[in-house]
Amino acid sequence: MNLLVSEGRPRALLALEDGTTFTGWSAGAAGETFGEVVFNTSMTGYQEILSDPSYAGQIVTLTYPQVGNYGVCEADFQASRLHLRGLVVRDMCHTPSNWRATASLPELLRSREVVAIEGVDTRALTLRIRGGGAMRAAISTEDLDPTSLVARVRQSPGISGHNYVPDVSCDTARTEHAQATATRRIVAYDCGMKKGILDALTARAFEVRVVPWDTPAREVLAAGPDGVFFSNGPGDPGQVWATVEAARELLGKTPVFGICLGNQIITLAAGGRIEKLPFGHHGGNEPVANLLTRRVEITAQNHNFGTVFESLGPIIPEESGGFAAHEQDLRAWFHRGIAPIVRNPLWGRIQLTHVNLNDGTPEGMQFLDIPAFSCQYHPEAKPGPSDSTYFFDSFMRLMEGRSDILGVRGDALGTRDSAHGVRGDALSIPDDVPGILGHEGRSSHAQTR
Repeated sequence: MNLLVSEGRPRALLALEDGTTFTGWSAGAAGETFGEVVFNTSMTGYQEILSDPSYAGQIVTLTYPQVGNYGVCEADFQASRLHLRGLVVRDMCHTPSNWRATASLPELLRSREVVAIEGVDTRALTLRIRGGGAMRAAISTEDLDPTSLVARVRQSPGISGHNYVPDVSCDTARTEHAQATATRRIVAYDCGMKKGILDALTARAFEVRVVPWDTPAREVLAAGPDGVFFSNGPGDPGQVWATVEAARELLGKTPVFGICLGNQIITLAAGGRIEKLPFGHHGGNEPVANLLTRRVEITAQNHNFGTVFESLGPIIPEESGGFAAHEQDLRAWFHRGIAPIVRNPLWGRIQLTHVNLNDGTPEGMQFLDIPAFSCQYHPEAKPGPSDSTYFFDSFMRLMEGRSDILGVRGDALGTRDSAHGVRGDALSIPDDVPGILGHEGRSSHAQTR
């Protein structure tokens, strides 16, 4: 905290519903804000984080101590508006040094009316959230009485009580043209889609018809797209049943791909359950195992909810290395070298393809009998590492009707025989076949049970 900069600026108070309070200084707009407090572990990319629509309704804590050093730049915004409720940092830079910068981060926050606090022990706050889970909180420059502000936080609504997706979705449909000659036409459900995702789609020669979150499936099918994409977005997926119903009608009729909230929507459309994670995954350094390639990807993530894999159906032992029981910690499948397959009552076989190596939760799945797949994290990497950008190429291969959609040899979608692929005792990927969810070449790992 720069004490020279703090002189003359308003004091601020951060209060949590468990009674914890932190004092500091205002680093943004004056006033007060209420929301769910979460932490993000990224070391850079604060502008992309703040402009991610998925943070609607949330107060974001950045764990990296120094924030704002390189200012802000128009090109880095992921949305035209800032939808987060507030920002918490340890040490805010008010005088950035960067040839691209057009303003400082505090200037941006004030101009967009985002309440922020600096001078907070973000390590202590992060440990509090890890121990107690994401919780309701408030930042105020007006009510500096800890007892009063805590009481008001406890009376504020939780994040699951409101559907935030209409707040961040587009109002009308529009077309985004491919960055080269268009080879495929897709429809993208905008549930709060980041600019980086849209750029990743158009960069692969997709012409993208962006539609509001509640667009009926019949309108999408009438347009005859080559595929349908369900985007990221904020809040509780249980609030977006209009999108879930659309996904249920579209599955099996056109290739489908979903990211983050899109993954949760596809889960619900398959009759599965969603759970709220204790403190979510927010950051650019989450390790994820690709069960098909045995490679570990460092990923960018931002979600509080996730799929309950066992809710999608019972394990098929003969296609899951002989194992018949679900695992609470899905890292067990990575250690076994197996990508398990369940029997879903609606859509046939669904395979677990990606697992979070920090907590053993599901991060990706592939439908084997219809053309659909999804991931829980952000392969567009805005901000974050680019280990997983292949997902967008996988979507192209899915629309091409490739028989190698799982990184294995096969005759057609849903007709693979047991002689190939992730079956039985070994995880094997032929040398000459790139998988829809994998990379080129053979996995170096073949583990027997």
